[in-house]
Amino acid sequence: MPDHKVKVLIVDDSASVRQTLSEILAGDPRIEVIGTAADPYAAARRISREIPDVITLDVCMPRMDGITFLRKIMAQRPIPVVMCSAFTDEGSSEMIEALAAGAVDVIAKPRIDTRQQLVEARIRICDIVVAAASAHLRRVTPPPPGSRPRQPPEQKLTADVIMPPPVPGRVAIASTDRIVCIGASTGGTESLTYVLQALPPDAPGIVIVQHMPEHFTMAFAERLDSLCAVNVKEAEDGDHVKRGRVLIAQGNHHLLLHRSGQNYRVGIKDGPLVSRHRPSVDVLFRSAAQYAGPNALGILMTGMGDDGAKGLLEMRQAGAATIAQDQATCVVFGMPKEAIALGAAERILPLDSLAIEIVRSGQTIS
Repeated sequence: MPDHKVKVLIVDDSASVRQTLSEILAGDPRIEVIGTAADPYAAARRISREIPDVITLDVCMPRMDGITFLRKIMAQRPIPVVMCSAFTDEGSSEMIEALAAGAVDVIAKPRIDTRQQLVEARIRICDIVVAAASAHLRRVTPPPPGSRPRQPPEQKLTADVIMPPPVPGRVAIASTDRIVCIGASTGGTESLTYVLQALPPDAPGIVIVQHMPEHFTMAFAERLDSLCAVNVKEAEDGDHVKRGRVLIAQGNHHLLLHRSGQNYRVGIKDGPLVSRHRPSVDVLFRSAAQYAGPNALGILMTGMGDDGAKGLLEMRQAGAATIAQDQATCVVFGMPKEAIALGAAERILPLDSLAIEIVRSGQTIS
């Protein structure tokens, strides 16, 4: 039986965007573009003839906006939807609303100013669409494991390009500060919201890498801050990691943890994609292994691929407590699965146990 490609329907009122997305997606052997539509009504007619595995959906369209159409899809017959937006403050807020309404993930409309931007846009867009196809949605059965062809080989850089690997046997100096580092990707926005809303205002300091495009992370942090007892902000270079504060990595920039006396700060760093991502969970986790060691708790949550798996192992080897989210509560059981396979996770826990463990971790050092 031939391998099943991810069937994608592109919905966007811009002909140039439809063409660009079609070319990007059709160039990936894992994906088949089954059609395009200029508005939700045309999309509905196309869906009535053939149901796609994934829909890419613009927000601002004539006759019906994308979020209204998304809500209709999720209420009537859930299909994994990836929202597509331009790099604007207004668009960022709309994307956060779309994620809350059931979108699996978001992509930025591809910028092709340089060849490097186009290469990175292709990687991110194709990976997100493939991940969305296997997302756990109500009344949608994920394709069986191994049913899709592998991505053609491309250069995949490790955290070594950002900072050197940990020195074997070297353990970070103990501190009175306990910190938590979390990595997430597909399905992570709503899962993180669930966890952070359950935390008390004096929860230990938390640093998060959630794979999102730049500009969207600020809107995401602002939404979380309005919902949670802890303070949530997009990380800035030099920010302190402290009790009651959650720092979200900026899109398109790596985030690292640094030691500052008995305290911790974060650093923002440019650089190539690591494990196909920027920010990369592996980069954050490696810095936590080096500078926090046994003072840290590492948690790897829902997401496709393996970003964070090696970094979580490095954290465990440096004495940190480590947790992987379980398969039953992951939207996509990719990153945690890879960490478990490496022996990086001390424990495998469901989503509703993570807040409890975060609070408990802050009580182990006084």
